[in-house]
Amino acid sequence: MFAELSKVMDHAIQEDIYLDSLDQNIANKKTKTNQDKTTGYLKQLYSFDVKYNPFKAFKYFWRIAPENDKPALALLYAIGEDFLLAESYPVVASTKPGDKVTIEKLEENIESHYKERYSENTRRSLAQNIASSWKQAGFITGKVNNIRTQPEIGYHTVVFAFLMAYFNGERGDFILTSKWSKALCLGDSQLRELAIEAAKRDLLQYQYAGNVTAISFNNLFTKLGINGI
Repeated sequence: MFAELSKVMDHAIQEDIYLDSLDQNIANKKTKTNQDKTTGYLKQLYSFDVKYNPFKAFKYFWRIAPENDKPALALLYAIGEDFLLAESYPVVASTKPGDKVTIEKLEENIESHYKERYSENTRRSLAQNIASSWKQAGFITGKVNNIRTQPEIGYHTVVFAFLMAYFNGERGDFILTSKWSKALCLGDSQLRELAIEAAKRDLLQYQYAGNVTAISFNNLFTKLGINGI
């Protein structure tokens, strides 16, 4: 729901009035039913809790990241809140650019995790929604063919992915192998190159020597008002 999320974030971010913005129908839904659905889904995925560390970070990176990074930021945040979306990243990451990411592959992935839990129609609907999420972030293109594409990933996005992993207890090399980092569909060397770029801009502290990786966010946490992690 990137279009709707963007409207809420851009309207509310100065004064932190996200829930008020939803109540005001900033997403511009034509019926009360659609407005309520949109509000429910966005709250479920993004919380808009200004005291919640992941949302603090999301708000910060929404302010400073280039516009073309924001769809990936939204996807990464949603991965932390939506288990079906999170479990779909291997399907996308294992598909070569130019090949199809079929709805059937996504359905099979759901079934492999939740055997006979969902009806055929529900599973198809879930797979279509998952594909739509990856499309909005630029990893799939095409209304019908679902061609795997690779968006340009900037260092802001990589820092945010690392940060989400850090908030969830990952450290060192485990940050680079987390679901957030893997969802970017980049190789280890690419992630490390972007981490170096981010370190030059004081968005994280990064060291890699003797096959040992150290990643921390001391200065960033100070900016965000985050203590005690």
